[in-house]
Amino acid sequence: MARQSMREAIVDAAVAQFHAKGYNAAGVKDITDAAGVPKGSFYNHFDSKEALALVALDRYGAGRRTHVLAEPGTAPLVRLREHFEFLRDETVDADFTRGCMFGNFGAEIADHSETIRAGVRASLGVWASLIAGALAEAQRAGELRTDLDTGRTARFVLNAWEGTLITARSGRSGEAFEDFFDTVFGTLLTPPPAPPAGTA
Repeated sequence: MARQSMREAIVDAAVAQFHAKGYNAAGVKDITDAAGVPKGSFYNHFDSKEALALVALDRYGAGRRTHVLAEPGTAPLVRLREHFEFLRDETVDADFTRGCMFGNFGAEIADHSETIRAGVRASLGVWASLIAGALAEAQRAGELRTDLDTGRTARFVLNAWEGTLITARSGRSGEAFEDFFDTVFGTLLTPPPAPPAGTA
């Protein structure tokens, strides 16, 4: 196995193991076994489990399809809703067992590792900025109220999503998703009010 492909196998296995078991429960040997590589090869590619976790966070983030939030061709709020629908469907298909690795790491290890705390914060920051960009685009198109602060609203939506995942997983139910979509897209992210009759 070539050096690069071995590294990629370790990263892919780490994402799967961290997402399924959490940071602490997924040991280096678990990861290398899942990757089908010798445990000793791990340290040829990564200085520590923490270093691997940062790469795994990036890889996981790339799989969230956040890039579609900035792609033209579809109305921004439609893109945003489809993004969260994709994440919802992924959670339901996994029988409510996985949740979000950013949120999982943030809850499990952020208090004990400054490195991972910073990684989680950066990952959530990138995600929130893409949501904010879609909201700003919607405002420019006249599809969203202009009184909303796009940055603050994006962070709120993301925080609401992470809380929704916790509720959905604990209850093994999609009811929390219904609440999220109805409240975010039916109440919060609404068009500006129509001008009074007779107003030019």
